[in-house]
Amino acid sequence: MRLDIDTYREIADSLVRNKSRSLLTGFGVFWGIFMLLFLMGGGQGLKQVISSNFEGFATNTAIMFPSNTTKPWKGLKEGRSWDFTFTDVDRLKYMVPELETVTPIVSNWGQEAVHGANTVSANVKGVYADYTKIEEPRIKFGRYINDSDVIQERKVCVIGKRIWTSLFPDGQDPCGTFIKVGPVYYQVVGVDVSSGNISINGSADEAVIIPLPIAQKVYHRGNNVDLICVTGRSGVHLSSMEDRIRQLLARGHNFDPNDRQALFVVNTEQMFSIVDNLFTGLNFLIWLVGLGTILAGIIGVSNIMMVTVKERTTEIGIRRAIGATPRNILSQIIMESISLTLVAGSFGIVFAVQLLRLLEKLVNSRPDATPADFQVSFWTAVAAALLLTLLGVIAGLAPASRAMAIKPVDAMRDE
Repeated sequence: MRLDIDTYREIADSLVRNKSRSLLTGFGVFWGIFMLLFLMGGGQGLKQVISSNFEGFATNTAIMFPSNTTKPWKGLKEGRSWDFTFTDVDRLKYMVPELETVTPIVSNWGQEAVHGANTVSANVKGVYADYTKIEEPRIKFGRYINDSDVIQERKVCVIGKRIWTSLFPDGQDPCGTFIKVGPVYYQVVGVDVSSGNISINGSADEAVIIPLPIAQKVYHRGNNVDLICVTGRSGVHLSSMEDRIRQLLARGHNFDPNDRQALFVVNTEQMFSIVDNLFTGLNFLIWLVGLGTILAGIIGVSNIMMVTVKERTTEIGIRRAIGATPRNILSQIIMESISLTLVAGSFGIVFAVQLLRLLEKLVNSRPDATPADFQVSFWTAVAAALLLTLLGVIAGLAPASRAMAIKPVDAMRDE
């Protein structure tokens, strides 16, 4: 076979053309792996941001509060108002043993909290010590309301983050000091800095928590309570017990058990289930879009390698003529395919990680932000690289088979 200058020029021109095509095809792989990792990291961070709104809140809780009836019942007209009482608390405790916690709340909004020259608007909540099973506090200083405070009716309080920063702007430990809330002075025994956006009868940031018996007496509530919060025992689904609870309370207050407006029940178990289902669907969509984009890029790699083999028929024939084995040709084509996918994919991994880092800084830069992790793990990146290697092998199989089938005679005829 005569190797003249024209043959070498043809091979060089083919390589140059293939490089430009490879860059275009590699962009498909780059974009696919970037989309997959960026969506995975972004979805994980978004889930943490949304979950932070439920921070400290029990996942199997139901919050109940009464409202006016909308249906007549046993000769009684609709539109009647009714209130929870401590008798309802006892009913639920002793007649529904599947409930682990049954705790009432008495609230008074729009109170003014004062310490020295500092004043701030506050929401007073009277609770029992077991309220921590409903909404778990994050205590920065001191402690929470305990059973001794309730039994001895101590005039003590736990203040929220906004109350603390407004009344004590220097950031000192306020425990042991007294603040005035309405007509009463309370000794501060703790600071709760919970940041969850779900709250019961007002934000935890603006709350002044006091023992429930004190709230009853100060605000003249008698036997009435505003809300009743319950949690189910392990394995108990509160959604399956809602009708039973409605019937029990309806029997005690003479309203239709099917009157959904007369008794509002907010089931956090259903809320958490909705969020979980949302992110399950989101993860499925992320994988569908990411893998679909990667496969499109891999098909492009396979096609460009086919074109490469066709245009390099002369080169491959020359190599076969001077002793190259089919295994040599196979390994060359597959290694080129792996290199193309792995290099393009590596750039995609690095770009996705850097962009996720920037997004994480932007989200966490807010003063009230709960830290969220938008990064993919190291092993996820390693798995992505291994996936690219495997797909590179698959993309190179068909072009490599075609290259091995080239015979020196055919290459000379093509020349």
